[in-house]
Amino acid sequence: MTDDAWFGVTPEPVAKYLPHPALPISLTTTSKVALDLASLTPVSKTVLIDMFAGAGGNVIAFALSSRWSTILAIEKNPSVLACAQHNANIYGVFEQITWINDDSFTYLSSHSSEIDSSKTVIFASPPWGGPGYTSDKVFNLDTMAPYSINDLTEACTGTDAALFLPRTSDLRQIAKLAPEGKKIEVVQYCMEGASKALVAYLPSSTSCFGGKGMDDNA
Repeated sequence: MTDDAWFGVTPEPVAKYLPHPALPISLTTTSKVALDLASLTPVSKTVLIDMFAGAGGNVIAFALSSRWSTILAIEKNPSVLACAQHNANIYGVFEQITWINDDSFTYLSSHSSEIDSSKTVIFASPPWGGPGYTSDKVFNLDTMAPYSINDLTEACTGTDAALFLPRTSDLRQIAKLAPEGKKIEVVQYCMEGASKALVAYLPSSTSCFGGKGMDDNA
């Protein structure tokens, strides 16, 4: 693991999902984020693009869920990508993931004609600009660095997207991202009773992705 990878990896209690007798084994042994993404996504969507794969914490969980026929993991730092590939090999899912060493915005832009939005979901766990976000009662997503909420949504235009964001993110800013007539599902992920992050499930204008509303679930 590189220093950047340690800083950006999803906390293990958030990444892991404890077994439940009512759920399939393939889902109970993977992450809560991966479980929610699978349950909130229409079955017609089978392609997942992880914009910021990092050391692989999330994309490995997506592969373990067996929900996706195609998974693309994009990471611009070759050292961090090597960590992700090593970790994926440990979990036995290396071959289930297509690894892309590139800037995610450049890749999505240059391959836009190849991405079928009717079959694709984009997952983005971007850098949040360092630990300073922890001191903000309400985190301003417009000034999030190095990529603002507008940068992310523009890159995902026309495609369903799940954004992994700081727990204190301004829900009013997120609500404004909803296409006309659509709702955004927001799920808080907790560790020992305290929220550590949230995921906003943003539907495209033609999708039923998420859609329960601005819920705040533990």
